[in-house]
Amino acid sequence: MVPLIGIEEEYLVVDPRTRHVTPRAAEVLAAATDVLDVVHEITRFQVEARTPPSADLSDLGSHLRAARKELAVAARSRGLAVVACGMPVLGKVMPPPLTDDDRYLRGRVLYRALQDELSICALHVHVDVPDPEHAVYVGNHLRPWLPTLIALAANSPFFVGRDTGYASWRVISWGRWPVSGAPPFFPSFGAYELALRSLAESGALLDAKTVYWDSRPSPLLPTVEIRVADVPLDVADSLTLIGLIRALVVTALGAVARGDRGLPVPSEVLRAAYWRAARDGLRGDSLDMRHGTLVPAAVLAGRLLEHVRPALAEAGDLTYVQEGLDRLLRQGSGAMRQRRAYARGHDLAEVVDDLIEATVA
Repeated sequence: MVPLIGIEEEYLVVDPRTRHVTPRAAEVLAAATDVLDVVHEITRFQVEARTPPSADLSDLGSHLRAARKELAVAARSRGLAVVACGMPVLGKVMPPPLTDDDRYLRGRVLYRALQDELSICALHVHVDVPDPEHAVYVGNHLRPWLPTLIALAANSPFFVGRDTGYASWRVISWGRWPVSGAPPFFPSFGAYELALRSLAESGALLDAKTVYWDSRPSPLLPTVEIRVADVPLDVADSLTLIGLIRALVVTALGAVARGDRGLPVPSEVLRAAYWRAARDGLRGDSLDMRHGTLVPAAVLAGRLLEHVRPALAEAGDLTYVQEGLDRLLRQGSGAMRQRRAYARGHDLAEVVDDLIEATVA
């Protein structure tokens, strides 16, 4: 049986005249919530769209395109726009204005200046799994492939007026948090539970939702949640990533059923692979952690495809994902498109204009 998938995409609200992010998410939501499953996020710069669970990529694509279109219409009705971008290109964002919510305000007390760069937008993919124990072991198997997903999804090269030199500054910024980035390797479910108890005792967790690892058992749903990717600029790229992620989960579940709990890649090596993928994206080399060698990012993406090919075929997604990956490697990531837009006129306002157009193209 092909697992169901549920998607969350986060977007930034911008003023199309100044091209700056603007804390007017509530106005967009007021115009859109009667139509869509759209909700506020932690800052008032952001909105989030959610899809109902589905096993069909084309169905998920229809929901995502409708969500982006309706949010864009709602934003325009208030003189605003929404963009699918990992971090704000322009605007005064530090510290960000938080949404009125007691939990978010308690987080400000706990995490302090860590929240200064919290205006980040990601793609979250929920894939059905039997239980939290399976979700933990799936995370073990996903760890070596998470940097490849980072490179494919990179869409945050600029941050409040400057080129960071990275393809995904969101990954770097988010990695400062005490429980974020790649999950540790857990040899048993008991070890995972012990780690959570120790993290809670340390004060690093506000609650179960602040286990922010890029692969985690969902605290609310019977799923494994993969949250490693910048929100892609193009829905077609989102669907390519979603198909790859589900296939990774299915492949991992098969290995777990055979008693394989994953390759214990050292955390320090994985951290370095994250840094390399976030810096160079698809333009440079990436670390193949199964072999300990640097290879072109496109080559490693091809190895990922081969790794999950049987699962893609079983789901009926192989042709779609293969064509989507070929297109992504040919045309480049969102980060590469943003830099091309900047190169045309050396004006970050043009980058934001292109983001506005491409988000709903």
